[in-house]
Amino acid sequence: MDIKEEIREELFKMQDKGYRDFQIKLIPDCDPERMIGVRTPVLRKYAKDMAKRAEIEGFLSDLPHGYFDEDQLQAFIISGMKDYKACIEEVKRFLPWVDNWATCDQMSPKVFKKHHKELLKEIKKWMASKDTYTVRFGIGMLMAHYLDDDFDPKYPEMVAKIKSEEYYVNMMKAWYFATALAKQYDTVIPYIEEKRLDVWTHNKAIQKSVESYRITPEQKEYLKSLKEKSRK
Repeated sequence: MDIKEEIREELFKMQDKGYRDFQIKLIPDCDPERMIGVRTPVLRKYAKDMAKRAEIEGFLSDLPHGYFDEDQLQAFIISGMKDYKACIEEVKRFLPWVDNWATCDQMSPKVFKKHHKELLKEIKKWMASKDTYTVRFGIGMLMAHYLDDDFDPKYPEMVAKIKSEEYYVNMMKAWYFATALAKQYDTVIPYIEEKRLDVWTHNKAIQKSVESYRITPEQKEYLKSLKEKSRK
């Protein structure tokens, strides 16, 4: 039995059908037929074990995978890689096959924290992509790594310039601006005051900010006053 067959067999052994039903409702952008139903903590632990296997490359290169849980396993293995160059190459190889928000958002390589200068170049490429989840991943990485010490006012401008009709891109844009308001309020609030985002993203960013414990009550009240019904 090769490693691909072994992994699929093990995933079905770890199946939780009740959790599968829950996931189907939670991740509507993924085909239910592709879901096995392995709980995330179980899958993360399995990913750590499988990452140590010398023959894991046989699984990582076998794209596209047949099951969502196999995609998740790959995302978790990539997230744990310690060599930056190898990790980036795996991300690039895998991203075109990511087809749902969960796999996109749960792929968050720890090694990226130590390579912000090089990573920014890749993020700009991802954000310029025509693929929904590649763009979403790029925005997510900008949000995760460049809103604190390495923040630059040009970064929210990069996100604001992304124009898309895709729900999962605009939701990530809203999430970015809500998080940016929590961390860089004075720099980012003009994007809301001056209505630099489309109406849906504008309102969703406000909603997410109001739900955040990191936004002060005074800021929340002000943000709520900036909600829009429509724009002429």
